Amino acid sequence: MKLLVVGSVAYDSVETANGKVDRALGGSATFFAMASSLFAKTQIVAVVGDDFRPSDLQRLRDRDVDTTGIEQVPGQTFRWGGVYSRHFETRTTLFTELNVFANFKPKIGAVGAAADCVFLANIHPELQLSVLEQCHQPRFVALDTMNFWISGERPALERVLQRVDCVFVNDEEAYALSGVGNLALAAARIHAMGPQTVIIKRGEHGAALFHGGRAQILPAVILDSVIDPTGAGDSFAGGFMGYVAAQPRVDLKTLQAAMVIGTLTASYTVQGFSVDRLETLTLQDLAVRHEHLCGNLLPVALDWTQVGGFAPTHAVGVA
Repeated sequence: MKLLVVGSVAYDSVETANGKVDRALGGSATFFAMASSLFAKTQIVAVVGDDFRPSDLQRLRDRDVDTTGIEQVPGQTFRWGGVYSRHFETRTTLFTELNVFANFKPKIGAVGAAADCVFLANIHPELQLSVLEQCHQPRFVALDTMNFWISGERPALERVLQRVDCVFVNDEEAYALSGVGNLALAAARIHAMGPQTVIIKRGEHGAALFHGGRAQILPAVILDSVIDPTGAGDSFAGGFMGYVAAQPRVDLKTLQAAMVIGTLTASYTVQGFSVDRLETLTLQDLAVRHEHLCGNLLPVALDWTQVGGFAPTHAVGVA
């Protein structure tokens, strides 16, 4: 078992200037696993209701995602609905219905407990801690969080931060968590809380990697068509963690390459509703886009000739 993700599998209703979808497959763990499975065997631990479509479970399996950790219980699946402004400057949440997710208690099991890498998606910090208690010393653990937990569950969040290697936050969350309004200072304060790697997501402005006293800014991919930005951050994390899980060691060079992979992956996610574009994404797609954009991304050479299929043994190698 290479990679474990614990988070939400949901149904989203989304409207943008390009159209709308209702009860489309979504959730943090879904976007993450659709991306990470390109590089590493990934297991999802989540909960869904009895309304969850078997065809959606099959969509995950078709991407070589291990769905044995998805528990199905009586009730309705977690649902979220939102509307984006015409040019995606703002997003208005219309409803959030936790449903069966409100009583989610992650059960990792033997396969998940043996995972080499673990991603704790945006769930209650106490649940994130409970996952770590069930795991057998993974070599790399990362988490995502949000302002709701930063302001409302800070003691629990600080406890889990002490036990992870990497944290994903956006710039607003980084400022709230650190108490300062400067990226470098915010990252330094978050480092002091435990994580040795801090990744600050900045939307259309790219992302920043802070590790080992070094900082690097990665620009976002400039696209002429954005359909739906939902799940972009989760797929960024999925591409990043999938690549990391497939590498023999986690060092600065690996992290830099993973940032490129995550950025490329997210750039495809936004070009379709739900996971539609991720569902058809290939490693060749990533390689072609990387070739076109390598002059604008980090100077990290990716040996795409080493890539083939979904097996971890065929993961991207760093040149």
